[in-house]
Amino acid sequence: MGFGDLKSPAGLGVLDEFLADKSYIEGYVPSQADVAVFEALSGPPPADLCHALRWYNHIKSYEKEKNSLPGVKKPLANYGPAGVEDTTATKPVSKVEDDDDIDLFGSDDEESEEAKRIREERLAQYESKKSKKPALIAKSSILLDVKPWDDETDMAKMEECVRSIQMDGLVWGMSKLVPVGYGIKKLQIQCVVEDDKVGVDILEEQITAFEDYVQSVDVAAFNKI
Repeated sequence: MGFGDLKSPAGLGVLDEFLADKSYIEGYVPSQADVAVFEALSGPPPADLCHALRWYNHIKSYEKEKNSLPGVKKPLANYGPAGVEDTTATKPVSKVEDDDDIDLFGSDDEESEEAKRIREERLAQYESKKSKKPALIAKSSILLDVKPWDDETDMAKMEECVRSIQMDGLVWGMSKLVPVGYGIKKLQIQCVVEDDKVGVDILEEQITAFEDYVQSVDVAAFNKI
């Protein structure tokens, strides 16, 4: 298992393809597996590797609490697709037991050329797969709690205002009114967003702009699709 060299374009390409249908390196929540791979990168992936960049920015947001994430951090070679050898860290040269097999006249240039050939082959294989594979669009399902000022707030008008928010990558779903006490009800409304186009912060900002009706907005549930 592994990603190849995560400091090279080929390794980053393997990581991007691996994350095309996954939110995390392992499981469905951020863990030490994500931390291990994140720390192996030399920086954010380029913008054209959208899946790897989306994952990188998401894991970076956990920087302060990364030590408290679940799981046990394993060597980098324990993560990634099968059949790819991890070469991110410099590995010691294995000892040759049979001295007769040692080429005393071996050239460093020949080794470099061979390593270059392997990298180019892997990069070509990745580009070939990427060109044939349709791009997956990362989406999330969000359940929002929209709270009014008091029991006299026109909840029908509030929902009308919320649904009037239209953005590319945003689709509104079902809604209902949920009692919160003292005759006050909150609007609970679901939506599906494309992660690269619509963020929670943008939604909250636009909803709270209807200040005559909306007191506050909370995220009740957030799930990757």
